[in-house]
Amino acid sequence: MSNTVYVLNGPNLNLLGLREPEIYGSTTLDEIAGMLEDRAAELGLEIEMRQTNHEGMLVDWLHEAQAEGARAVLLNAGAYTHTSIALLDAIRAISTPVIEVHLSDPKTRESFRHTSYVGMAAAKTVEGHGADSYRMALESVASDEV
Repeated sequence: MSNTVYVLNGPNLNLLGLREPEIYGSTTLDEIAGMLEDRAAELGLEIEMRQTNHEGMLVDWLHEAQAEGARAVLLNAGAYTHTSIALLDAIRAISTPVIEVHLSDPKTRESFRHTSYVGMAAAKTVEGHGADSYRMALESVASDEV
């Protein structure tokens, strides 16, 4: 097992900082990546940060994380969280622990966001802490809480 943590981001997360800042905050995905790289270095970890708007790419990256021996995956699947049985199956198909990450708390939002297919298979969920949700999830990996 390596010390690499895949940080996978789904649809519309490339627009963080611009998209609905009252919900998602003003921090950009690049700023989150920089914060995570710094924190990972302090924790003796490395991150592999990626974003896509395509569901199948997230599935491929989950498989890759397993094949490459990643220590864990932090997954913010965006709206696919609530719709993707393919992601549920991909997480179940790998032994690499997956932590579901959300900037907002989906349970306090529209009812269609209350079901998480990702959460059904994830080892842990960190939500509702804005950009800090990513840091908290990374620290869970470092302290072997997953």
